[in-house]
Amino acid sequence: MITYETKKWIPTLFAIEGTVLPRVILKALGIGAIGIAAVALKHFEVLNLKLDPTPHNLIGVALGMLLVFRNNASYDRFWEGRKCWGAIVNASRNLVRSAAGFTGRIQGLTSLVAAYPLALKQHLRSEEDLSELEPLLTPAQLEETKASKNPPLCIANFITHWISTRVQVGQLSSEMGRSLDGFIAEIMNNQGACERILRTPMPFGYVVHIRQLLTIYLLSLPWVLVDKLGWWAIPTAALIAFGLIGIEEIGVEIEDPFGTDPNDLPVEAMCATIKRDADATAVLDDKLRA
Repeated sequence: MITYETKKWIPTLFAIEGTVLPRVILKALGIGAIGIAAVALKHFEVLNLKLDPTPHNLIGVALGMLLVFRNNASYDRFWEGRKCWGAIVNASRNLVRSAAGFTGRIQGLTSLVAAYPLALKQHLRSEEDLSELEPLLTPAQLEETKASKNPPLCIANFITHWISTRVQVGQLSSEMGRSLDGFIAEIMNNQGACERILRTPMPFGYVVHIRQLLTIYLLSLPWVLVDKLGWWAIPTAALIAFGLIGIEEIGVEIEDPFGTDPNDLPVEAMCATIKRDADATAVLDDKLRA
């Protein structure tokens, strides 16, 4: 995810990295090329289409509403994903904090808590490389996690086993064990919400209809503008295409917020935050008990 100063206009005004410009510019230039053809054919009196702009304007209004709704839906998915990861961070902190306060020692737990978001990150990206987990899990845990079809769930089971073992040996009361398990349940609920976002894309028919309508609108736009604007129809059509296609591309990019695109969520940073806070809690607990 790209960080930037929200109050500074100039750096964002001329930014290219992290924008949809590379994916939009060729399409916009293509519409401009159609505008050149329309103007040239009219100028040389080869073909002079005079299209009534009223139907085109009405389609443009409907298209604008569809694009706005599509982007709102995509941003809702992005923001829900961010809330889910924020809840995972908070639940992980509370899990380690409470375990440290009531068990006396949390050897093994901090590494499991740090391993979980890394496994979840890879799971949401459909990536099987779990090498990041090697320093955090025992060889047996790592082997079992790699064999699992749901690695983060496997690690959550390890955490539950850690808690149940402490309850059995008397280091934790049953009530406190259930309280700690509540944090794991919260983590798993948010994992399920992330999986729902990932596996439920925008409805196919809706996306196809927007793209078909957008294509028809933009391909016909130069022929509507050429009669009144002349040569100015070329840059005008290209600029409108740049705006509308860009809006659609932004919606496409943010509807799956767990990937590696520049505008996706900073999942790596949140994984690092969970590990940092878990390690800091363990160090502090050792100092307080020394």
